[in-house]
Amino acid sequence: MSFTVTIEPSARQFTVPEGGNILLAGIQAGVALPYGCKDGACGSCRCKKLSGEVLQGEHQARALSAEDVANGFILTCCATAQSDIVLESKQVLDVGMPVVKKLPVRLMSSERLAPDVMLLRLQLPQTETFEYKAGQFIDFLLKDGQKRSYSIANAVPLTLQSQSNSDVAVQCIELHLRHMPGGLFTDHVFKSLKDKEIFRIEGPMGGFFLRANNKPMIFLASGTGFAPIKALIEHIMSSEDPSLQSQPLSLYWGARTLSDLYMHHWVQEVVQRWPALKYIPVLSEPTKEDAWQGRTGWVHQAVLQDHPDLSAHQVYACGSPLMVEAAKKDFALLGGLPTDEFFADAFVSLADSVSQAPK
Repeated sequence: MSFTVTIEPSARQFTVPEGGNILLAGIQAGVALPYGCKDGACGSCRCKKLSGEVLQGEHQARALSAEDVANGFILTCCATAQSDIVLESKQVLDVGMPVVKKLPVRLMSSERLAPDVMLLRLQLPQTETFEYKAGQFIDFLLKDGQKRSYSIANAVPLTLQSQSNSDVAVQCIELHLRHMPGGLFTDHVFKSLKDKEIFRIEGPMGGFFLRANNKPMIFLASGTGFAPIKALIEHIMSSEDPSLQSQPLSLYWGARTLSDLYMHHWVQEVVQRWPALKYIPVLSEPTKEDAWQGRTGWVHQAVLQDHPDLSAHQVYACGSPLMVEAAKKDFALLGGLPTDEFFADAFVSLADSVSQAPK
């Protein structure tokens, strides 16, 4: 037995087998449902059930509260259909998503961008195409069955010369990894990474990508949440649509200290070439050595100070769950931002996902 899931207002439909996961079925059908952690922790896949019955799996209260449940909201990443259902998700577009694949990748190079941030360039197989939307992420498939997710930091694969044959061009994706001490994967990356190491990945994943609009856009990043924002910036810069390139765009990047703005100079160089982009870095704990003359405090509050009325804007936020949650709440409550114009990817670590008891 299978059930039909209809997404309004796009009228997109897909089927889900009895007992099957709603989000997974949507991904497999190429329906662009929003999602992030896929583990009931971030709330990115939250949407309203208009009709039908679902069985809601374990999740964190911050992602879906008891009040949310009472008002008919569900998390598609941990819900199964018990009948035909109709969901409301204005973020769903009437377009298919890139095909999700499992494939091997080879480490081409690594570079430490900050004491706790590593840039990895991964060579894609020459025999397969790998398409993705700027802003999406990939999963590393670890030997013990666990997965670790990281956003792709370039809008399209980089074309570089092969290390083994300079006459051959290869394609690479770029990732920005923050070291989580004791982390199963990042400990290996920062302490015992091998030259030309082979990994298995799955992707592309996620519903964080640019939506068509004619509104001023605000990009909001904390820490390595800058990675998918960088991909979005590259996507706009390379667009052949002059109206998109000329749209007002503000990047707010929050970090503790200056060294945490690990590609600060890259952004400054982009601003010199692209006047439509405004860059506002914000430090929460600048050191004396930083000699910081810029903005301080919480990055989402800096947005509200500059844009007290967000009713005509579109926001893309990426980074820590606390920052994303605070921005979504305050932008709507204090700035009048329509909730369906807030797109986010919360970087949920393993520690985040187990920090609260499942509900």
